[in-house]
Amino acid sequence: MSKKRICLLFGGKSGEHEVSLQSAKSIYEALDKEKYEVLLVGIDKQGKWRLGNSANYLLNADSGDYTQTKLNTEAMQAIVPVSDNNTTSLISQSNGREMGKVDIVLPAVHGPYGEDGKLQGMLDMLGVPYVFSGTLASALAMNKAKTKLIAKSIGLTVAEDIVLEKDNEYNINNIINKLSLPIVVKPNELGSSVGTTIVNSAQELKAGIKEGFKYDHTLILEQFIKGRELTVPIMGNNSPKALPVIEIIPKVSGWFDYRAKYAVGGSDEICPADIPGDIKSKIQEMSVKIFKAVGCADLARADFIWSKENGELYFLEINTIPGLTKNSLTPKAAKVAGMSFSEFLDKLIKLAEKRYNKKL
Repeated sequence: MSKKRICLLFGGKSGEHEVSLQSAKSIYEALDKEKYEVLLVGIDKQGKWRLGNSANYLLNADSGDYTQTKLNTEAMQAIVPVSDNNTTSLISQSNGREMGKVDIVLPAVHGPYGEDGKLQGMLDMLGVPYVFSGTLASALAMNKAKTKLIAKSIGLTVAEDIVLEKDNEYNINNIINKLSLPIVVKPNELGSSVGTTIVNSAQELKAGIKEGFKYDHTLILEQFIKGRELTVPIMGNNSPKALPVIEIIPKVSGWFDYRAKYAVGGSDEICPADIPGDIKSKIQEMSVKIFKAVGCADLARADFIWSKENGELYFLEINTIPGLTKNSLTPKAAKVAGMSFSEFLDKLIKLAEKRYNKKL
């Protein structure tokens, strides 16, 4: 039986570039090479698509230092995807030589230009199957403010928020009066907690807003909810199922920031979470509900806070391409559900293929 040709796409122009490289290395190592021929394609920080031949393409990805992960762009041909006769090939920009056809794309590209619908729209136009959510769901889920509107419309509880645009005026005192301190300041369309701060004073709020605007032209400022951080991966299409609930307990910082997420030992992730059965059932039900409402496909991960003050479950956001590094949450939940990482990736690819075949 011939092997499927998987294009493992990673990197990108966003602030989550290094996270993407780590996800890609973990995925590459776990994909069954008896079933798949893996074509590594990296997008550098300038947006150029580059071709690699082996896992060595990801420099220092196994060093344990996520900040030092690099994409090797030396002596690598830049490529472009071209669609012809219902197949997609990768063509060298320098000499027009065909680098090979692609059966399906597995995008491990996080953040803007990868997880926000732009890449998905391009792949849709080319007619090539890909894993994870489509253009609309990806764009919606990337926009935290829009996703919260959808969540609220289907009965999920969300924290009070204010949306700020970079060129618009705002009043610090009015923000504090509405939300109360502490306040969470987030770039509206970025993940991995890049550019996110928790502020406890007017001065910190000014600094947090200034920092956030380095990463996005729109910020979402949220009422801080003290409680337990819970997250739920959801897998499937027509009848999506919630995987086991995970509780996140940060160790290197007071909340689940970039270091807590990606540094080795940065947090304790308890799966299955030690929570009452009714809370477990409710959060899994809510996760599937938002997955369907946003229109997600194959896999996503929904994040919540279980309030210490009032016992409510507050929906935070849903991630359409959750991190798939060795330290990531979703592979841990899949393992508790009885799937090795390799089996989990097989299932993801099959879900995408089945979904795409229904469109033909």
